[in-house]
Amino acid sequence: MATAVTTAPVLAGTPDARDWARRAGALSPVLAVIALLLVPGGGGAQGGTGGTGTVADAASGLLVLVCLVRVVRGGVRPLTRTAAVVLGLPVFGVCLAAITSNDPASSLPGVARYVQVFVLVPAAVLLMVRDRRDFAVVAWGLVALALLQGAVGVTQYLTGTGASYQGEDIRAVGTFGATDVMGMATVVAYGLVIVTGIALGSPAGRTRTAALVCAALLVVPLTLSFSRGAWIATVLACGIQLLLGGVRRAARVALAVGALAVVLVGGLGIGSAMVKERVTSITRVTAAPDQSVTDRYTMWAAAGRMWASEPLTGVGLKGFPQYRDSHASVALSSGSDTAGAGAGFRKQPLLSPHNMYLLVLSEQGLIGLLALAGSWLALLVGALRRRRSGADCALVATGLLAWQLIDFFYADIGGPSTVLMSVVFGLAAWWALAPGREGAAEVRGA
Repeated sequence: MATAVTTAPVLAGTPDARDWARRAGALSPVLAVIALLLVPGGGGAQGGTGGTGTVADAASGLLVLVCLVRVVRGGVRPLTRTAAVVLGLPVFGVCLAAITSNDPASSLPGVARYVQVFVLVPAAVLLMVRDRRDFAVVAWGLVALALLQGAVGVTQYLTGTGASYQGEDIRAVGTFGATDVMGMATVVAYGLVIVTGIALGSPAGRTRTAALVCAALLVVPLTLSFSRGAWIATVLACGIQLLLGGVRRAARVALAVGALAVVLVGGLGIGSAMVKERVTSITRVTAAPDQSVTDRYTMWAAAGRMWASEPLTGVGLKGFPQYRDSHASVALSSGSDTAGAGAGFRKQPLLSPHNMYLLVLSEQGLIGLLALAGSWLALLVGALRRRRSGADCALVATGLLAWQLIDFFYADIGGPSTVLMSVVFGLAAWWALAPGREGAAEVRGA
């Protein structure tokens, strides 16, 4: 007898509490990585492959180990050929850049970091997630983290205990601290993109209502993060989700979001003056850039010169800080000032171009960029091709990938939130690459 299946949105379902508990237990290695990002501090936001390890990084190592044990005990081929190629493609560029580096020994930590973030952890998440209900558990776990970090960030703004911004300790950074001002913004943006996908892909009901409430709540800390890059990436990613969900709906939602923004900023005055100034500064990046923008342009130019000197293989992993001064102009400052959120004043060194594509191009060359970006593009294409199999999961996966690839124009890997990015890639990879998605995973009563 044929098994009945359904294509109804699983993220909108109301599974039994025992089923959620059972699945959460099976996914505990993944959820532990997410939960441990609530631990304060734990490493600075060193750009590129720098920075120190965190407890979440340690948990990601345990996740990979647990997954490996399960694969060995299962005795089956863990990944399809396509998944192995797509996820393994970055290894080629990374290893080639390390071998051709002027100092291969110093490049080894970079190899480990890239393989961890873009290969091992995503593959482990892909293998741990068995079906769309597991996808829902991990997705809502990310939303829960975003809500908690956002709550901390809003409290920091209201009490003046956040990171320093224009002379006041009001910048919402969550538990990540002043040295990783992008950490909370990234986490909150992930949560906002996820609930947007759930709301758009779910029928009217409690789940859609919950997703909309979460979206409204997450807009506040994202705004108070004063992160221009996160704002741009979130607006564009959610816009892509809206267009994939239907043009008419996109127009209605855009009007509703505009009205909400007017109420929050214009009516309630939530960070109105500073938010307006920050938004306006986006349009002044060429006419009258501030020092942070000047530094970024200078480092982008330096990365371009490094690539020009070694176009195929780059200057080597972890090579940007070493070659920065010899390729940067005098416009580059000595570092960015950080303070607040429980930390004293310090000068944060500029160790990366704050553009993932230029970082890879300068350190790994054209071969490395094609390998890494090719893997990301394959994931995005796979997610888009399967969007008819389940609107909610497809919109979540596509939105997360779109957000990350857009944000890479303004940021790179580094800091405690990097390991969460690898979980996001793994979640999207499951939707794009895992076989048998319409099989037992969606059996009625599962």
